[in-house]
Amino acid sequence: MISKETIQRIMDATRIEEVIGEFVSLKKRGANHIGCCPFHNEKTPSFYVSPSKGIYKCFGCGKSGNAVGFIMDHEHYTYPEALRYLAQKYNIEIEEERMTEEQKERQTERDGLFHVSEFAQKYFADLLYNDEMGRAIGLAYFHQRGLSDDIIRTFGLGYCPDEWRNFTDHARRNGYSDEVLEKSGLTIFKEDGKCYDRFRGRVMFPIFSISGRVLGFSGRVLSSEKQAAKYVNSPDSEIYDKSHTLYGIYQARNAISKEDKCFLVEGNVDVVSMHQSGVCNTVASCGTSLTTEQIRLIKRFTPNVTVLYDGDKAGIKAALRAVNLLFEEGMHVRVVLFPDGEDPDSYAQKYGSTQLQEYLRTHEENFVAFKTRVLLEDVEQDPIRKSEVLKEIVNTIALVPDRIEQQDYIRLAASKLRMNEQVLLQELAKTINLNIIKQRKEEAQKQSQSTTPPTPAVAPPSNVPPPLEPEPDDYELMRQSSTYRAPEQILAAERPAEAQEEKLVRLLLNFGNKELPEEMTDDEGNTFTANIPVANIIVEEVVASDLTFDNKLYQQLFDLYRQAVETEQPLPDANFFANSSDLMLRNKALSLMVDSYSVSDLWLKEKHIAVPSIESRLYKDVEESVLSFKLKKIDQQIEALSYVMRECKNEDEQMIHMAKHQQLVELRKAVCKLLRRVVV
Repeated sequence: MISKETIQRIMDATRIEEVIGEFVSLKKRGANHIGCCPFHNEKTPSFYVSPSKGIYKCFGCGKSGNAVGFIMDHEHYTYPEALRYLAQKYNIEIEEERMTEEQKERQTERDGLFHVSEFAQKYFADLLYNDEMGRAIGLAYFHQRGLSDDIIRTFGLGYCPDEWRNFTDHARRNGYSDEVLEKSGLTIFKEDGKCYDRFRGRVMFPIFSISGRVLGFSGRVLSSEKQAAKYVNSPDSEIYDKSHTLYGIYQARNAISKEDKCFLVEGNVDVVSMHQSGVCNTVASCGTSLTTEQIRLIKRFTPNVTVLYDGDKAGIKAALRAVNLLFEEGMHVRVVLFPDGEDPDSYAQKYGSTQLQEYLRTHEENFVAFKTRVLLEDVEQDPIRKSEVLKEIVNTIALVPDRIEQQDYIRLAASKLRMNEQVLLQELAKTINLNIIKQRKEEAQKQSQSTTPPTPAVAPPSNVPPPLEPEPDDYELMRQSSTYRAPEQILAAERPAEAQEEKLVRLLLNFGNKELPEEMTDDEGNTFTANIPVANIIVEEVVASDLTFDNKLYQQLFDLYRQAVETEQPLPDANFFANSSDLMLRNKALSLMVDSYSVSDLWLKEKHIAVPSIESRLYKDVEESVLSFKLKKIDQQIEALSYVMRECKNEDEQMIHMAKHQQLVELRKAVCKLLRRVVV
């Protein structure tokens, strides 16, 4: 293992603009460097590098990270490989760290699994060409499917003989233990001590990691036995987790980055056939339904996915399920359905690679057009079924995180459904509101079930009392209400404090450690001035007022700073976020830490206008940002309570609500006074 001290020396010596400058032409702009992003095609530069913070961020495709992350993404290196690359660049000697016995055992097991898997792949691939039965059965099968020898070798395809223990005996003779053979899943051991090859009598599809190491196998049966499963896959192990792996990702990664698009198919043969036809940016899930982890693996290379599924009912159902999951992860999705009875492999065999590529180009559909067309079949004359289709389409659109995209999809759906756009907008707004309420209830339920004791709030000196929260029943009345605002207002109100939340988080990320003078009072009533970090001021104000963020990512970021402040630990920095495995959290944090705008020197030189720096007005900025956040939350509660009051028919309850409403109004006046705003 590379020692922590060596990693720190590498990070200290690394200059991110030098590292990235070897791959990207950068120009200095203010405190940053800017260039065209190497991860997607663009003509206008949107790729920013911040030398002071040691991070990069593309505001076009969303890629972000530090120097190590850039080398990992651009060169497809593992973390240790990227560190060694940088160590070599800056002439830093690598010091290995002694592992604990537990670490040694785990590493030994992983190494053993990797070695036996690579050994097996070479064995199966060798039999395919150099064994009589391998050529007659396995190779003949692949050639019959139109696969060339180059493609067969590119994917490392092979053949396992239809014998009970051929591979197991061969592996034992080469020093592999029964334990590693069993853990890899290559050999199945029975209770009586007997064993047999898991993949006997099958053609072999090795599953590679993103860096090209063999993780496991998928074997297709060639016999006509009805009891035999068509495909058998390696079980999960220390090195293989099918839900985190995509078949063909190693062979497709460069093409996906270059084309800025990934084709997602159902099976291994489809992947190989697509590559054979020149569509090399193709992958498939490994014997499982599409998972969130697999989507995030694709997202490392592109946010654009085209789903290819069979045209039968099962294929359509799988496509609809995949679309929803992809949108939840913020992907841009299109769909291609093949004619009933066809799949990418059979279509390519029947019509050839040229026609396959033409079919993909001409039949690629926006997901709204696809879903509308599929769901509307045979329901044109049934208003109830048509209403169900409308809700199903709107439910999917509600998953799209980008509000501008939502509006575009609504317009398209309205056109396809031949409906008034305003009706769909109202349904979308209603769905979003219900989703928010459902999410809040689930979070409240999780919190109530948690055994972790609540963190005590540290009350800072403040002349603003905490805002009142509406009762849970108030939200239920809102949910049941049929009175909805204009759709655009509802969409905007989903996160009414978005701008204020972003400002607070931006201050935490960029100035959390910066100390500001604060007037304090000791136990004897004496006042004195103390230097308090910005993070402490913001965290204590928000916690004392019992406020939460509507944006989940902003809440996550705030919670990280809150935990650091309350446990007196170092605050998260740029490297902390650059190394985060949470892609959405990393991208959001780094995008807020890299400022894509800078003040031109011409303001001072030619216009003689001195623009104050953020640091010079930081105290006022923090104070106003906290108060603005509180004000927005109070406005949010007043608005919610107004809905409740309009719906309430009980006079006693109405009086209670009116009293709450008056308290909130008075509280609002107090905050506005501190902000020096005129209350209308």
